[in-house]
Amino acid sequence: MTQTQHQTSGSDVVDVLTTDHRQMLELLDQVQRTADPSERRDLADTVIAEVMRHSVAEEMHVYPVIEEHVPNGTEEVEHDKKEHDELVDVMKELEGADAADAAFLDLVKRMQDMLDHHVHDEEDEQFPKLRAHIPAEKLRELGTKVEKAKELAPTRPHPNAPHSELFHKTVGAGVGMVDRLRDRLTSRNT
Repeated sequence: MTQTQHQTSGSDVVDVLTTDHRQMLELLDQVQRTADPSERRDLADTVIAEVMRHSVAEEMHVYPVIEEHVPNGTEEVEHDKKEHDELVDVMKELEGADAADAAFLDLVKRMQDMLDHHVHDEEDEQFPKLRAHIPAEKLRELGTKVEKAKELAPTRPHPNAPHSELFHKTVGAGVGMVDRLRDRLTSRNT
């Protein structure tokens, strides 16, 4: 069990996702404050893995609930998926960039701005709606499901992967397994 999972165990889904947001944004700050290209690469790889785990868990468990229970939920989820696509594209570029180049930090800043916007959308608009329309026990159950999904989720960006609950529940675990194997073989920090 990772530190994040241990810290959020038993929390509701809003608390789990909010904790993720803080950690991802802090990692991006660390990347920008670090002068050592090797450390930058490790931190960037870690934040990419965290964003991927978080996004997949949202798409598997949170977005279907938003669509079903939150007014205009389908439109909100479509907006979020579009933002996920944009983040995946930037992460894919970042994955291939040289951490010693100035362009690397430009990509990190772009990713941070996009993620910050996405975080504010969720925390200021969606999360209050989740708490208003979904019973506390269901939100705790969702928190547990999200934590478990993050354990199996892919750790690398896959621009052509669909943002569907069915895809993530059937194929996503296999993609995640391959990603984690590649991470180990290449000593990638996640």
